[in-house]
Amino acid sequence: MDEEERIVIVEGITDKKQLKKILAEDIDIVCTHGTLGVERMEEIILDHNLDHRPVYILVDEDHSGYKLRKQLSHELPHAEHIYIDKTFREVAATPEPELARALLSRHFTVKPIYLI
Repeated sequence: MDEEERIVIVEGITDKKQLKKILAEDIDIVCTHGTLGVERMEEIILDHNLDHRPVYILVDEDHSGYKLRKQLSHELPHAEHIYIDKTFREVAATPEPELARALLSRHFTVKPIYLI
């Protein structure tokens, strides 16, 4: 596995599907399925070599998203954050052009159709 390979951490499978649809590059996307216990967190970090890769965190703008972002920030202090507008609350509910712009702001390649 290439250690410079970027990875995005999201909460749910619908978030992952939404990103896959918008991204024009093949990026690893890991679903946490909500907040993580210590063992599951360690498992994800080790399985995906997160201590040695550029990590991006994209979670919902709600209570569970804040909690997860805080937890991930603590475990992965080198991670960069991608934020969605609070009015949309959920990554999956964010309009595609809005999500595409958020990804572009972190230098991801997105499909031009979503840059309307």
